[in-house]
Amino acid sequence: MDEMSEVLRREFDAEEGSFLLRLRGDLVWDRAAFTRLERAMRAACEHWQSSEKLDRWLVEGFHEVATWVPSWTSHPNFPRPVPETYYEDCIERLGDLANWFFRGWHDYAEGRLWTDL
Repeated sequence: MDEMSEVLRREFDAEEGSFLLRLRGDLVWDRAAFTRLERAMRAACEHWQSSEKLDRWLVEGFHEVATWVPSWTSHPNFPRPVPETYYEDCIERLGDLANWFFRGWHDYAEGRLWTDL
C-alpha cells in the first residue's frame, strides 16, 4: 500500500491524530490534520480518476468525509476555525474532491492548480 493509501486509511478509520478523530472526539478543527487529509484525498482523485473499480473502503471514506464533516461542524456551537472563509473553503473543497472521486473528473478547467488551504 502506498503512502497516500496509508494516510487515507488512517484518516478514514479516525485513528489517533487523524482529522476526523480530532473533530469528533476533541471538537477541534486541526488545520495540519485537515491539510494531510485533503492532500491525500486530492492525490487519490488524481490516481484513481480513470479507474473503473474502486475499493469500497475508499468510496465509504470519501462519502463519510464529504457528508459527515459539513453536518458535524455546521452546529452553531461547534468551534469552527477562523476566518470563516477558511472553513467555508474547506467544506467546499471536501465536496469538490468527493465529486471528482466519484465521477472521475472535476468541474474545473484542465490544468487547475489545487492549492493547499
